[in-house]
Amino acid sequence: MSDSQSGYASIDAYIADFPQEIRDKLESMRRTIREAAPEAEEIISYQMPTFYLNGNLVHFAAFKNHIGFYPAPSGIEAFQEELAAYKGAKGSVQFPFKDPLPLELVRRITAFRVEENLAKGKKKRSPKQE
Repeated sequence: MSDSQSGYASIDAYIADFPQEIRDKLESMRRTIREAAPEAEEIISYQMPTFYLNGNLVHFAAFKNHIGFYPAPSGIEAFQEELAAYKGAKGSVQFPFKDPLPLELVRRITAFRVEENLAKGKKKRSPKQE
């Protein structure tokens, strides 16, 4: 990873900054998230690849020994049993480079977050009752 980490213009630029083996994993994450959230916009937020749909949907990022996945605390809570095998925190989980990525789980978590964010967007747009 180069020092250009201070400001990526796109997810492509972010991924290009890593060695091929890591790029392959990042592209797999990106493809899986895109399949689960085809309407989401790809942006860089918090200097991480981010999918945006009525707000931040999920983020992902590469670190020294893992790929971090950030589906918000609700995404972690809803899948906590399946995520128990991984290190994580309130709104994040770490997928070690040495292990295969749990792409089906990433897809399901992303789909869950899509439903959450779409519901959130409908609430914001609903007319006020008088």
